[in-house]
Amino acid sequence: MRWSRRATPGEPLVDQLKAALADDRVQAGEGAKQLFSRDASVIVGGRVGVVCFPETTAEVQACVCAARRHGRAFVARGAGTGLAGGAVPCDDPVVIVTTRMNRILEVDVDARVAWVEPGVVNLDLTRHLAGTGLHFAPDPSSQQSCTIGGNIANNSGGPHCLAYGVTTEHVLALEVVLPSGEVTVLGGLEPDAVGYDLRGAFVGGEGTLGIATRIALRLTDNPPAIRTMLVDFAEVADAGALVSAIIGAGIVPAAIEMMDRRCIEAVEAYVHAGYPTDAAAVLIVELDGLPGGVAHETAIVEELAAENNARTVRVAQDDAERTLIWKGRKTAFGAIARIKPNYYLHDTVIPRTKLVEVLESVYEIVDRYDLIVVNVFHAGDGNLHPLLVFDQREPGVLERVHRAGAEIVETSMAAGGALSGEHGIGLEKLKFMHLMFSPDDLDAQARLRAVFDPELVANPAKVLPSGASCGDIQGLAKMPDGAWV
Repeated sequence: MRWSRRATPGEPLVDQLKAALADDRVQAGEGAKQLFSRDASVIVGGRVGVVCFPETTAEVQACVCAARRHGRAFVARGAGTGLAGGAVPCDDPVVIVTTRMNRILEVDVDARVAWVEPGVVNLDLTRHLAGTGLHFAPDPSSQQSCTIGGNIANNSGGPHCLAYGVTTEHVLALEVVLPSGEVTVLGGLEPDAVGYDLRGAFVGGEGTLGIATRIALRLTDNPPAIRTMLVDFAEVADAGALVSAIIGAGIVPAAIEMMDRRCIEAVEAYVHAGYPTDAAAVLIVELDGLPGGVAHETAIVEELAAENNARTVRVAQDDAERTLIWKGRKTAFGAIARIKPNYYLHDTVIPRTKLVEVLESVYEIVDRYDLIVVNVFHAGDGNLHPLLVFDQREPGVLERVHRAGAEIVETSMAAGGALSGEHGIGLEKLKFMHLMFSPDDLDAQARLRAVFDPELVANPAKVLPSGASCGDIQGLAKMPDGAWV
């Protein structure tokens, strides 16, 4: 089936969508098309057909069915905070925005389960749970604005995924509108479900398998004791060595985050958290659990820090100081604007033992392309987030940024790494999939996708290269450097 290209306000598709939703929740004007043509990534040039704002499962179903009836693809979109182009629409699809589906439907404290809609903001859920002794563990740095639906699409993590795992470990069941327009439930609340783990297949599918409309989340007990440390170093290599030493000692902290000098300087000027601006690197190490165990592990980390040439170890004395230390990490991306107005944030995963080696390569690559890099990342699980900082008004800079970014990805893969830790593949990393997966691997993934979406109408042109798909994917995006992905 071929998908037509253009939607105009007077055509039957728009009329049917307005009849199903309401006039003010269907937009086909140029303003809406421009606004929803991109996400938070640097990828531009998306093309929108019509934008819809459903508020119920039945309305999502109506949007999907209308798109199918008129030969259109569809793209689900949450808050648009994605950084890999996953919500950038290709070939004028129906864009289904889920941000109005933002209700927390039910919280069962005894069962530790919350049913939510996909538009619930990540941090709002944890705030809603205050006083229950529970929280939602995945905590991406964008948690003040990103939605649960987006977290599910990209299998997001965050600083505390080292101990608690990424989103898939915290999703029990999903009500889903399939690309056919059917509504089904994947997974369940029972602990030992039989059959295929279709829930697990859906989480991380980047919207290519359907649209989640209700989600059952596993909630996590608040730890009885938390200890947060800020450790600083004169050498980046020593910070990397401490990360390996902590894990090697059998300690799995709740989080180990790392920032380099440029990041420290920007963050400290922004939040005044007491970060040492003369340090080459700092680690935030957070331990949690029973009080006795936390105290014992804190002593071990302090000893290991001394052995690995740490200059100082600052232990937060109360919740206010702990919050301030974390505020520096959580607002790092905003603080970067003090250096340059734009950034390209990458997301690869490398073995912890290669941390320093790859960081040195990143610095060399960036210097060669006459760019600035700021490093802030999840050191505990090797999830790198180098930010290439630039001013897009500078002629030719985007080409240099993309070429440097490509070399960083290739360097990470050569070190035995993975393409993405939590941002997803989207459009950004399509051209690198062959570095990680064989043709047979890609074919198997395409076959799984085809089970859910045989006509490739759900978020087409994403995740899988067109040569590995079970059909022709239309509307591939052109990158700013002129390369097609």
